[in-house]
Amino acid sequence: MTQRNHDTIATTAGGGWRTSSHSGEAMCLATLVLGTAVAVRDDKVENGPVQTYDASAWSAMIRVLKRP
Repeated sequence: MTQRNHDTIATTAGGGWRTSSHSGEAMCLATLVLGTAVAVRDDKVENGPVQTYDASAWSAMIRVLKRP
């Protein structure tokens, strides 16, 4: 599920974004937990577009990516 709306933009305008400690200078994402959703954006473009995903779908994707 991907969506972008004014409510999401308003909610994500504050602080609380997290970026991986492994990000360094590479292209990375910043995430923000919004209850049952996770907002995702480019960590270097603070006012750029934001995509939101269902938190359970986001967690499932992370589990798959961490598999050896």
